[in-house]
Amino acid sequence: MNSSQLILDTLNDSIRVKKEFISSHVEKIEMAAHLILKVLKQGNKLLILGNGGSAADAQHMAAEFVNRFQMERPPMAAIALTTDTSVITSIGNDYSFDDIFLKQLQALGRRGDIAVCITTSGNSPNVIKAAMEAKSMGIHVIGLSGNRGKLKDISEIAFCVNGEVTARIQESHITLIHILCDLTERMVCIS
Repeated sequence: MNSSQLILDTLNDSIRVKKEFISSHVEKIEMAAHLILKVLKQGNKLLILGNGGSAADAQHMAAEFVNRFQMERPPMAAIALTTDTSVITSIGNDYSFDDIFLKQLQALGRRGDIAVCITTSGNSPNVIKAAMEAKSMGIHVIGLSGNRGKLKDISEIAFCVNGEVTARIQESHITLIHILCDLTERMVCIS
């Protein structure tokens, strides 16, 4: 194995997938940033959820909105539904792991909020269940997934990465999250 070549091949593949993904979703990214701004200005919030690496992305996104991304501005309302271990484990124990986001969404979500649902497969049962509930509650659904799965059909705005490798999909998702944070923050600062 040539480790130098593996490093360069990984980098080149990551750049290629992200470039194709972002380039093919520019209008949707602008649309999502405007929706986020509108929802936040109305006093609503982002509820962000996902499993594993996507849970980390949910927490990362919430932190960027609540604290700041690159500019000084007022905090923006965002909650990662992946962080409260007591809530998550009690729901998982008493009901089902498939309900860990659903019940939190029912408790914390309000009509007009946004659920940012992240699943690389597009089929994580707990994410799909929460997305369907969000839709029925009048909560906007922004879905981040790979190129397959049910989430794309449930989402009001669907961001589907055309890739087979989970790591490349996740890298594209975090790039998208950073772009959405940047755009929203800039729009908040000029409005």
